[in-house]
Parts: sequence; C-alpha cells; structure tokens
Amino acid sequence: MNTSEIIQCTNLQRTFGKTKALNSVDLSVGRGRIVGLAAPNAAGKTTLIKILAGLLQPTGGSALIDGELPGVYTKTITAYLPDKPCFPDWMRVQDSIDIYADFYTDFDRNKANEISRTLKLDRNVAIRTLSKGTKEKLQLMLVMSRKAQLYLLDEPLAGIDPAARDFMLHTIVAGYNEAGTVLISTHLITDVEKLLDEVIFLKEGSVVLHRSAEEIRETEGKSVDELFREMFRFEA
Repeated sequence: MNTSEIIQCTNLQRTFGKTKALNSVDLSVGRGRIVGLAAPNAAGKTTLIKILAGLLQPTGGSALIDGELPGVYTKTITAYLPDKPCFPDWMRVQDSIDIYADFYTDFDRNKANEISRTLKLDRNVAIRTLSKGTKEKLQLMLVMSRKAQLYLLDEPLAGIDPAARDFMLHTIVAGYNEAGTVLISTHLITDVEKLLDEVIFLKEGSVVLHRSAEEIRETEGKSVDELFREMFRFEA
C-alpha cells in the first residue's frame, strides 16, 4: 500500500492496570515530514511509539501504518530506535551491522559504513566497551541506514552529551529517506526544533496540540520550545 498518510490513529487507547497511558488519541501524519512528539515524562510518548512499532497492542481503538495494522508488513517499512540499547554486549559493532543487513532488505551497508566513519565508531570493538552515548550513536546509525517509510525515534538525544547533539541531529537529517517520515519523541525541544515540520504535544495520554512548527511561530509569536514550556510549566 501507499496511502497519503503514513500514520493514522483513531480513538487509540492503552491502559496498564488502572492507569491510562493513551486516552482516545486521534492522529494523522503525512509523508515526507519530520515530526516532534513532545511531552513531559510519563505522558504516553514511548507507549505510542511502541504501539506504532508493533511492540504493544492497544487496549482500544486502532493505529495504522500505511493503512495496515502493525505487523509483519509494517515492520518492513518502519525503522525503530528504542529508548534503551538493544544489542547484547558480547557483539562487535560489525556484528550489529551484519544483523541489520541480513534482516532488513532496505538496509544500506555503504551508508552505515559512511555514518560509522563520521561518528568515529570502530566496527571491530565489542559493544560492551562502548559508553552509553556511543551505544546510542551505534543504534542511530543502524536505524538511519535503512530506507524506511517511517522512522520512529524514541528519545534519540537522551543519552547524548550536549556537544554531540548537533552531530547526531545532522546524522538524522542526512540519513533518512526524504520520502519517509521521522517521528522524534523528545522533551528536549530546543535541540530538535530547527528540524521539525510539525509538532505533537501529548498530555496525560491525549493529543493537546498538533500543528506545523511554522504556524506556531507565526500565530503564537513564540518558538515551539517556548510554547511547550508555557503549556507544561508545572509538569515534571
């Protein structure tokens, strides 16, 4: 399929016991966009991304990727960056590249090699020897080396020191398939704002804003980060 909207959520709900992580989320995201998914901690960002990635099932409603429920097909067109490292420590960096190349037909080894050189990743070292920030760089390199239709990046800058963030943002912009869409989960709006075409604010599991970044600046007279701080002033 190739629908005009890469993400379509309708009355999407997810509960954990008595806690509502997502509450009647209605959301449409088109193609060729870089979209910020911004919220305070524990507001539903990771839950939404995991449902889109096919790692969690909704309690109610639906989430569609390219018109399909998350499953075998959607995973072939979706590149997912988890919020925590996922490779065993005994692997070498090169092993992780080989696994991605074997598993994903859209994986570009040449791009992976290019990005790893840029990020100064030694492909022969064991993953256990890498710092937390370097492990994050490794996972980002693998995800952005795919020619996916949808990139789901869950807090890609959370473990990266401020000096390296611009470098990582450049990797995201330079690496992604421009016909695809990037959904970036973050509470570090200042760092990603310059990349964003659109922004989605979540509060207590509900979408409270979905607008273009340019429209916010023009109509509100403030940056996306300023609006976020204003709306979530007393949130953790």
